[in-house]
Amino acid sequence: MERTLVSQTIEKIGSEVLLKGWVNTRRDHGKIVFIDLRDRTGLVQIVLNPELAEGLHSEDVISVTGLIKARPEKLVNPKLSTGTVEIEAQKVELISKSAELPFDMGQETLQLELPTLLDNRALSFRHSKIQAIFKVQEVIINAFRQALKDKDFLEFQSPSIIPSIPEGGAEVFEVKYFEHKAYLAQSPQLYKSLLVSAFERVFSVNQVFRAEPSVTTSHIAEFTSLDAEMGFIDSWKEVKDMAEYTIKFILNEIQTKCSQELALFRAVIPEVSKEIPHLKLREAQQIIFDRTSRDCRKEKDLAPEDEREICKWATEKHHSELVFISHYPTKYRPFYTYPDDEDPEYNQGFDLLGRGREWLTGGRRIHDYKTLLQHAKEWKIDPDKIKTYLQAFEYGMPPLGGFAFGAERITMFVLGLSNIREASMFPRDMERVDVHL
Repeated sequence: MERTLVSQTIEKIGSEVLLKGWVNTRRDHGKIVFIDLRDRTGLVQIVLNPELAEGLHSEDVISVTGLIKARPEKLVNPKLSTGTVEIEAQKVELISKSAELPFDMGQETLQLELPTLLDNRALSFRHSKIQAIFKVQEVIINAFRQALKDKDFLEFQSPSIIPSIPEGGAEVFEVKYFEHKAYLAQSPQLYKSLLVSAFERVFSVNQVFRAEPSVTTSHIAEFTSLDAEMGFIDSWKEVKDMAEYTIKFILNEIQTKCSQELALFRAVIPEVSKEIPHLKLREAQQIIFDRTSRDCRKEKDLAPEDEREICKWATEKHHSELVFISHYPTKYRPFYTYPDDEDPEYNQGFDLLGRGREWLTGGRRIHDYKTLLQHAKEWKIDPDKIKTYLQAFEYGMPPLGGFAFGAERITMFVLGLSNIREASMFPRDMERVDVHL
């Protein structure tokens, strides 16, 4: 008999079917045993006599042959998509026996410390609420792809091993590359810019690496970077507008396709105005000073408390939980960031903040070869180490810009997770490579 998936049972009332999956929960009621069977499409209730259920417990892998029956109206379970039916088991076969579980998988939320959750990752993935995180993340990544494909962007894959450290700032992982020294990429920035000279509009979904010795709740050593770059721009604002279009597209897709997952976390999509408000850094710092008397007006960036405050301002004044901040001090940004024509001390780069945190970063890039070469030297970057990148500019590059954000961060902020490690299937940090070191 061909296997029937759990989600298909509501269409086959009165039919004999073969189901395969895991025992999610077991409930004994004297002469009747109820099992919730789980497969990739959901849960369905199985009704068995005790003999058929003998020895079965949570996470055993079984096959069930049985008859699909409509539940009496008073016994319908509205919490299950299959709550209008149940399976009267005729035959049960054990496919694979589970060891005794280290914790109760039947609870609605796994009340576990994060290390325990991650140390038992293969098991915790089976919980519906954990699965929901990564279903949302899949929608985020797919929506990013679709948004940019709709705007004629080409997808590419960027190398993870690079010859130099062009980004600055974050520390990098050095690797032995045969007889050479190389590094794990902090971002695909140089490659996506290079490709603009051939394809005009490109994007990538890449694993990137940051060797920051950080144990904060919002940093991990490896994450999924969603990057886009576009050429023939007339202004950095075109890049900001494309970033705004993309994040709005993503949020709309989450709202449309992840209602059940959002409900599990009691999460709501951020409130966003028709046009996301925008401030230059110094304007934001002045607003923060006026609102709080906290003077950050000479700082090179916004501190976490400043980000929270300016997001409060945007929500109160513009009914938007998202806000763009632009024009950071040039000398503190990567060498390729375009200085503002009117005030070169500040650049045409921007961040998108949401709910008090940084969601996205982007901006216009220098496209003039001589200027780029000069900046590389000023930032103490060996031009020979980025020769392939510079070659694209030497032979003609249009005005360009782009943006990037982390899939894990967007997942974390939308669902209201307390730690970014919850939004990474296999998080890497100072103490963890799948298990504690």
